Amino acid sequence: MTDRYRLHWVPDNASLVIRLALEEMGVPYDTVLVDRSSGAHKAAAYLKINPAGLIPALETPDGPIFETAAILLWLADRHRAMAPSPDHPDRGAFLKYLFFASNTLHAAARMRFYPNQYLGSAEQTYTTLTTYLQGELRRHLDLMENAYATGDGGLGRSISVIDVYVACICRWLMLYPKDEEKEWCEISTWPHLYAMTERLEACECTKAAITAEGLGPNPFTCPVYPSPPEGSVM
Repeated sequence: MTDRYRLHWVPDNASLVIRLALEEMGVPYDTVLVDRSSGAHKAAAYLKINPAGLIPALETPDGPIFETAAILLWLADRHRAMAPSPDHPDRGAFLKYLFFASNTLHAAARMRFYPNQYLGSAEQTYTTLTTYLQGELRRHLDLMENAYATGDGGLGRSISVIDVYVACICRWLMLYPKDEEKEWCEISTWPHLYAMTERLEACECTKAAITAEGLGPNPFTCPVYPSPPEGSVM
């Protein structure tokens, strides 16, 4: 239990999504850097906060929360910011895209980043999986592009928790895995997603994240690897 929020984070990890949301909401918080290189995210102390052993985790006065979408929705409702209110007509559509980003887009991206965790290292298997995921991810991004183009769920009207989530996923797709071509996922391919990331880059929340995590001047439209590079994506 803590009187202030405490964000457990790793540079350029899913904790970046939560940092951006906290900054945009103007909520004070402390940070705890997790040393993934030494396995701190699997150590007993961290597992008491997030038993899944994943990043991020947010300690709150109501207890710890893990899972990116759960943290975002809790913060949005607690602070009445960055999402339609529960009684707003856009709420249902907004939630479907938030959980699509979490359960479908992010899940496919994670498989793309760590294919050997799912199918092993045989070259043909690896190639088959990555080719399949590339097609799936393009299809998922097409769906999000249409949502922003039509304004479904209120997307594109103001900075939302979905914006920070999708922008980070697009960033990671353009950077990771490091040794594979990325032309297929250039954010400029999807003009409404690109416009969203441009708006986000102009926000103070992004400027704060750039300083805190060494993300470079255009972390979403023209991403570079973080400096310092501790940790790894997701």
